Amino acid sequence: MTSATVLIADDDQGIRTVLNQALGRVGYNVRTTGNAATLWRWVSDGDGDLVITDVVMPDENGLDLIPRIRKLRPDLRIIVMSAQNTLLTAVKAAERGAFEYLPKPFDLTELIAVVSRALSVKSRTQSPAAETDEQLPIIGRSPAMQEIYRTVARLMNTDLTAMITGESGTGKELVARALHNFGRRRTGPFVAVNMAAIPRELIESELFGHEKGSFTGALNRATGRFEQAEGGTLFLDEIGDMPPEAQTRLLRVLQDGQYTSVGGRTPIKSNVRIVAATHRDLNQLIKMGSFREDLYYRLNVVPIRLPPLRQRTEDIPELITHFLDHTATEGLPDKSLDSAAINRLKTHRWPGNVRELENLVKRLVALYADPVIGVDVVEMELAGSTDSSLASNHDNESATLGGTIERHLQDYFDGHNGDLPPRGLYDRVLRELERPLISLTLSATRGNQVKAAEILGLNRNTLRKKIKDLGINIIRGTK
Repeated sequence: MTSATVLIADDDQGIRTVLNQALGRVGYNVRTTGNAATLWRWVSDGDGDLVITDVVMPDENGLDLIPRIRKLRPDLRIIVMSAQNTLLTAVKAAERGAFEYLPKPFDLTELIAVVSRALSVKSRTQSPAAETDEQLPIIGRSPAMQEIYRTVARLMNTDLTAMITGESGTGKELVARALHNFGRRRTGPFVAVNMAAIPRELIESELFGHEKGSFTGALNRATGRFEQAEGGTLFLDEIGDMPPEAQTRLLRVLQDGQYTSVGGRTPIKSNVRIVAATHRDLNQLIKMGSFREDLYYRLNVVPIRLPPLRQRTEDIPELITHFLDHTATEGLPDKSLDSAAINRLKTHRWPGNVRELENLVKRLVALYADPVIGVDVVEMELAGSTDSSLASNHDNESATLGGTIERHLQDYFDGHNGDLPPRGLYDRVLRELERPLISLTLSATRGNQVKAAEILGLNRNTLRKKIKDLGINIIRGTK
């Protein structure tokens, strides 16, 4: 049992009671208050071994209190709790010296573990970073996004190499930019390069530069992306498409901290933080022999997996608001979506993830005159676009049945620890393909069920039953 004293400041009496009981049961002495003034008095008197504070309190913002506490008592650990579950809150807490940030609602078991860790680890000096402006590069308050925010906050003052994985359109570059913009390399350049967009024979020159005459067409010396990113961050997108020769050179940089340009002999020291990203399964590429295992472990020091939009649909309303605000700044008229339209968008599969949602919102604002966009318009746009069940999540490269089945299997394995797929995969895939097929056909026939049944080769009654069972809204007419 421990005799450490935990000071808790939160204006919610229920939270104070729960924390008092939970921490008291494991042996901590607990003192609680509903305001920042009392907390500051306790800290000034030298009381407490750990502080747990809310952000919004009646007399002072908890984040503003942190620098004063750290100046007076640098070794006193501070845990921040907040219902303002944004990346900015997590980053500000870390910048001002908080030991950990926990979004509300929190898990009591996790909180107790964080308290134990905060009281046991050795103190280390943290240099406060410059204040960030009020911009949110990543949107969402879902539990999945909270973990991303906490990871970014923990990594921002380190140079650890990070590997960001996730489907196309989930925001991998946004996370990479957040790591840079909120980190200690923020004053240096952020250089992004997409491995899939560069001819394989030019990737080494693109990354490491080349000397004059090093190959046909090299008329002058050219700097590479590593040199351009010196002192900052180099974001290597679609790292799974990097050819073997370039992989070997990259591994050498990560191992030795230096490289040579194509055709060069003099080693060049590198002071660059590497953040890599891919939508591909690198472990599978390693088994196939197309990606180096040793490079994978060098890059995957800190893995960050971004969830697909279909796994965080509670963030869709906030994302829609953000995109609508953005379109207004681009000179488009102010628009909104009614609740039925938003609820319909929450049921879509989103193969293109957040990028697809952003493009849809822009299209709705640009093409439709009504100030409030309804569900009928949304349904028509979804039916007329490439549906999620027909699009591969691999950069939308192919609309194949194999891509749909692969996604279903991946969803299952991600959540079921590698067990065999559940029964009913056939029916789920068939249902997912059937709905867009019928919706697109009805859209093409302007809602004419007789014509649609003829095209599909179905009996009219069968089609009518499928429309009802699949919950398909029939949109008649055109835009």
